[in-house]
Amino acid sequence: MPWATNPIFELKNPTEKVTADVEAAQADGTNGDGTSSPVPVPGPKDGDGLKFRPPSDHFTLHQIFYIFIIDGFFAGIFAGGINFAIAYALYHDRGTKESPIRLFQFPNTLAGDTAVTIFIQFFTTWVIESILVNYDLRKGGVQPIGFISEPKGRYLRWFAFLDRQEETYEVRSIKHWLRFLLSQIIRSLVLAVVFFPVIFGASIGFLTVVGKRHHADWDWYYSAKWAPEIFKLVQGALLGLLFTPLMVIFWLARCGWALQTMEGQLST
Repeated sequence: MPWATNPIFELKNPTEKVTADVEAAQADGTNGDGTSSPVPVPGPKDGDGLKFRPPSDHFTLHQIFYIFIIDGFFAGIFAGGINFAIAYALYHDRGTKESPIRLFQFPNTLAGDTAVTIFIQFFTTWVIESILVNYDLRKGGVQPIGFISEPKGRYLRWFAFLDRQEETYEVRSIKHWLRFLLSQIIRSLVLAVVFFPVIFGASIGFLTVVGKRHHADWDWYYSAKWAPEIFKLVQGALLGLLFTPLMVIFWLARCGWALQTMEGQLST
């Protein structure tokens, strides 16, 4: 499936089409082995504001600070706060005797809430980081990663936006935006599905420990006051803290692959 470059960073004038983010940093190309591989467009002209730095051959202190503190730690705080606020809005006037907050049974099911939260947070984090990290890369605010090998497998290359692309629609048109969002949604959902069993299983295990078991219906019950909010706070914070750095590393590495491919072509 073709993917769309980020319409936020894409230039409107086709005669000035240069690298606007790490997606637009690559054009159609083919490796010697016949597999499709994006080829970076030569560097932009002075004055266009694009300042990609050379890929690093190891983790630098700035990269570690950027990945785990600026993005990871603060993403955890932000995600936890957002989830706490959502839980408060959903549960603060619920949890009555007739409709208690339980683990599995509707309407107030924490298991169902957990599942929905996983998919929504993966999608929102993926899209936000794709924009923020690419912006920092193109402005020279962070150095790309150059020591992670470019994937060779077909499906990994598809996931990393390394398959053949062809954009025949108008830049920033509705179709462009829809194609871009669809490509991001699909990949964020792939990640969510891969990690879902581990995250969901750990969340359910934690909830069974802190909940009160009722043998009448074999379900776990929770206090209507602050229990859902605290759980959502912890869940959102941990998801942001653990998985945001992985997404940041992906975008840094992808930019490194693009720049290394460009350097190799310019030297031949």
